[in-house]
Amino acid sequence: MKYLLDTHVFLWSLFDTSKLSKSVKDIMLNENNDLFVSSISFWEISLKYSIGKLKLENVKPDELPLYAEKSGFEILNFDELTAAAFYKLPCLDHFNPFDRMIIWQSINSDMIIISKDEKFKEYIQHGVRLFWS
Repeated sequence: MKYLLDTHVFLWSLFDTSKLSKSVKDIMLNENNDLFVSSISFWEISLKYSIGKLKLENVKPDELPLYAEKSGFEILNFDELTAAAFYKLPCLDHFNPFDRMIIWQSINSDMIIISKDEKFKEYIQHGVRLFWS
C-alpha cells in the first residue's frame, strides 16, 4: 500500500513516536508499504518554524528532507498537474491550505493519508482515504 504522512505524523515519526498509534507504527514498520512525505509538509514546517509556531530540537527545517530519506520515506513533490487540478477539491469548512494541498495530493496520487486531524474526515466523501487508529 501507498501512504502519505500528514505533517504532524511525519514529525512525530522522527521526534516523538509515543504519539503514534500502534496501528500507525505497524504500517510504518511493514516493508510492503510505501511511505511518502509531501514537499508541502516541508513548506508548512519551514513557515511555522520561521514565525515561531513550531520548535525543532537540534534540527533546522532544511535538514528534514534528509531525515525523511534516512528514515525510508519517499518525497512526493507537489507537481504542476496536481497544482493545476487543485480547483477540483471542494472548499469545505477546513481552510488550512497546507492540509488541503496534502489532501488533494493524496486523492490525486491514490494514496491513503495517515493523519490524526479530525477535519480530514470531511473529505472522505470527495475521495480521500484516511487512516488513523
